[in-house]
Amino acid sequence: MGILWIVAIGFVAGIVARLVSPVPNKPAGFLLTTLLGIAGAFVATFLGQAVGWYRADQGAGFVAATMGALLVLFIWNRFAARRPVP
Repeated sequence: MGILWIVAIGFVAGIVARLVSPVPNKPAGFLLTTLLGIAGAFVATFLGQAVGWYRADQGAGFVAATMGALLVLFIWNRFAARRPVP
């Protein structure tokens, strides 16, 4: 059930992060935005458990998942979006 919670929160967090992000939104498409949000939720859960904010059976909350999605979106814009498309 924990993985489903991370995916559900990440789905919404990805959409919110894309709307809030001040950088140009290079990842176009609903599916890619959703995947970035889910990745952000996993990042927030991992970092939260590593620091001790969450127990091993807990996932990140909505705010932490949104911050994780913003972090993933920032990294995406720095590295992946910079490559030229042939």
